[in-house]
Amino acid sequence: MLSERKFTSLPICGQHKIGAQLLREVIGKSGNLEQYRMIEKWMGLPPVQDCFEALSDRFHTHVREGFLDLPEYELLEDVRLGDRISDVPFAPISIYLDNLRSAHNVGSILRTVEAFRLGKVFLGGNTPGLDNEKVQRRSMGAAPFVTVERCPDLSLLPRPFIAIETSENALPLYDYTFPKSFTLLFGNEEYGLSKALLEQADQILHIPLLGMKNSINVGCAFAIVAAEIQRNRVHVPIVNKTG
Repeated sequence: MLSERKFTSLPICGQHKIGAQLLREVIGKSGNLEQYRMIEKWMGLPPVQDCFEALSDRFHTHVREGFLDLPEYELLEDVRLGDRISDVPFAPISIYLDNLRSAHNVGSILRTVEAFRLGKVFLGGNTPGLDNEKVQRRSMGAAPFVTVERCPDLSLLPRPFIAIETSENALPLYDYTFPKSFTLLFGNEEYGLSKALLEQADQILHIPLLGMKNSINVGCAFAIVAAEIQRNRVHVPIVNKTG
């Protein structure tokens, strides 16, 4: 344990680094708030309220002032408010991720797939899988509940193939009604889906955007498409056929 003299001799960024680590342990229920209270006093900080919101805000103050490179969701791994066990079955949908580079994007997509119970995820090319620690971490505990497989042959997946791409001949997402079963194609963060994959697509959709940028982060794009798929699943009217 650091003495006051040794702690206050540290550069201010070093003090904030220790503060961030202690608060993370407190929020994760493995640390002692009274231990943090000592360095809080040594740093001349007002006593932080003992509730998640206040502790989280103070934690991110330490992260900012300590120039720590931590993701914004850092605390959510230890505090998942409202999580529950779901018995809702996954939809008969396949999601094909082709050459995504970012483990954070893959983990985010797995979290969204589980949240909407969309189906199975198939990895193509160099897309990182469940053996990647960052994928597991970014999924926020959702990864074990999602079926994830390597897919060397796209022809094994169900038709139609629906590609999400900023293509000239793409149909606006909101003008399309998704079928019950299909394969959703998402491509690389930088160059999208390959020409070969686009040629195999039965339908190409794009998310209508109004700004100067013609694309958004693939994890964000997937969440938008997932929400629209869910809206279709819930609200598509049933037509009674007679005669």
